[in-house]
Amino acid sequence: MSGRPMPCSAAEISSLFLFEKLNAEQLDRLCSEGRVELFDPGPVFTEGDPATDFYVMIEGTLVMSRRVGGDDIEVSRTSQPGVYAGAVMAYLWDGKPQRYVNSLRVSQPARFFVLPAQSFANLVHEWFPMAVHLLEGIALGSQTFQRAVGQRERLLALGSLSAGLTHELNNPAAAAARATSSLRDRVAHMRNKLSAIASGPYHGDALKALVDLQERTAERVSKVPALSPLEASDREDELADWLDDHGVPNGWQIAPTFVQGGLDVDWLEQVAAAIDEQDILPSAIECLNYTVEAELLMSEIEDSTTRISHLVDAAKQYSQLDRAPYQVADVHELLDSTLLMLSGKIGPQVKVVKDYDRSVPRIPAYPAELNQVWTNLIDNAVQAINGVGGEGTLTVRTALEHDRLLVEFQDTGPGVPPDIRGRIFDPFFTTKPVGEGTGLGLDISWRIVVNKHHGDLKVESVPGDTRFQVLLPLTATDPDAGPDTVPDAAQEPS
Repeated sequence: MSGRPMPCSAAEISSLFLFEKLNAEQLDRLCSEGRVELFDPGPVFTEGDPATDFYVMIEGTLVMSRRVGGDDIEVSRTSQPGVYAGAVMAYLWDGKPQRYVNSLRVSQPARFFVLPAQSFANLVHEWFPMAVHLLEGIALGSQTFQRAVGQRERLLALGSLSAGLTHELNNPAAAAARATSSLRDRVAHMRNKLSAIASGPYHGDALKALVDLQERTAERVSKVPALSPLEASDREDELADWLDDHGVPNGWQIAPTFVQGGLDVDWLEQVAAAIDEQDILPSAIECLNYTVEAELLMSEIEDSTTRISHLVDAAKQYSQLDRAPYQVADVHELLDSTLLMLSGKIGPQVKVVKDYDRSVPRIPAYPAELNQVWTNLIDNAVQAINGVGGEGTLTVRTALEHDRLLVEFQDTGPGVPPDIRGRIFDPFFTTKPVGEGTGLGLDISWRIVVNKHHGDLKVESVPGDTRFQVLLPLTATDPDAGPDTVPDAAQEPS
């Protein structure tokens, strides 16, 4: 945006703190290469446009804002003469085109000294070569340091996830191994029992009926009805009495297995009726017991291996290693995979409630990076709950909020104190004990949500009810946008 040209007075701009140490020749050069412009109330420059000029306010009131989703959020308002904004980093000649990282408007007529970005860069390099080297070193060193610490933050999170995943995989793997060993023993006993029956003086029809009963019993085991503990106990007593009455030894040991397999007294009556030779009944019952045990063990193995498969799928979904970085994603799949990956860390004392609105659409996003956001917010929520005894509730909610998708993480922890609420997204700020956090989790989350997805990340908190809310746009953003940046306020003297 252009203002109306005004005369440039070297004496006037020398009163601004930024130029007060310059000599007369330098001030004259500023006036020759720059200009003074009067801006009416309205925009001066807009976030995302090429950063062509460096602005220093002479008089007036400026308002700095940052675009979050579809809204402009005010981040700074000042009437301090000499505050500067715009192409403030033009002196960094790294070859990358620079853009305004925020928007500037004035609320009343205001005058600015305006210096083209290239002239600003040339003058700074010519007049302050040592300062430029120092500033470049600080800027580039800060970026390198932040990247290194950010990588460490990610590695720490990966290590925590790996430990949790290993623990989660170990449980079903050990269960499958135990069940396989027991199954081998049951099958061996079954072969021995069948061999004893086949070599005995039993009629062929009875053997045929026994084989048929085994098949029907196996089918029945796969359709076991759910019983309450009291119902299961009563049925065990009934089955044990029936087995004792029919001369089956160790009925009290067999009865629990039959109840677990869904068998009842009516079924055993059918077994007795199908076998005409009553002297074969104890052996037939024992064979059926091995059949039920084998089916139950195979079900346990199936459940365990299915659990392992789900964990591996969750790990793939979480890491997004086999998928494009930018894609249309189902946020619920991302949340579920993250919750499953963190289930070991969450622990049994934290109740997880999923309040999903399944009608929300898929969104264009960087799924692997959103998973990192979920990880950071869930980890913080669990830590907060652990701070009040370790028992509480974590509620993960999704919903549509106007034209954006809301993902909310609510915990019943002690809350975020008001005096630090405005600092929790600052780099390196942490409330965790020394050695337990780098203070970059929420900063990284902010960058991913706000800078990369053009969304919003905010917190609402009272004791017992803290809510971190992620708002994501439903429409596509530019996946080739420039490097992420932290919103800058207008610069004032320190």
